[in-house]
Amino acid sequence: MKYKQKQKTNQRIEQITESTLVVGADIAKETHVARGVDFRGLELGKDCVFNNDQAGLLKLVSWMKELKRQHAKTDVIFAIEPTGHYWFTLAEFLENEGIKLVIVNPHHVNSKELEDN
Repeated sequence: MKYKQKQKTNQRIEQITESTLVVGADIAKETHVARGVDFRGLELGKDCVFNNDQAGLLKLVSWMKELKRQHAKTDVIFAIEPTGHYWFTLAEFLENEGIKLVIVNPHHVNSKELEDN
């Protein structure tokens, strides 16, 4: 059992490479905040504050494209903590844009815990 679990963890880690833009977002009722980092966790650019509507979601995609261009990234992985139902619209939008969405366990959202895990 432990071997399979370790294999699964390794597969997750291998998805993030030097060419991956990792975006994490804090989900709220109306206004979300996204932050981009590289594969080592170094912040890339300013945060993106966007609304949970068409204009806000388009702003998010434009922001991610610009970060990718500025930092020579080719892939995006978007991570969220599923709070309530407010993330559903964002998740559907990202899926339609072909952006990989990962759901983060709420117990791993604290930055200290993320570094340890």
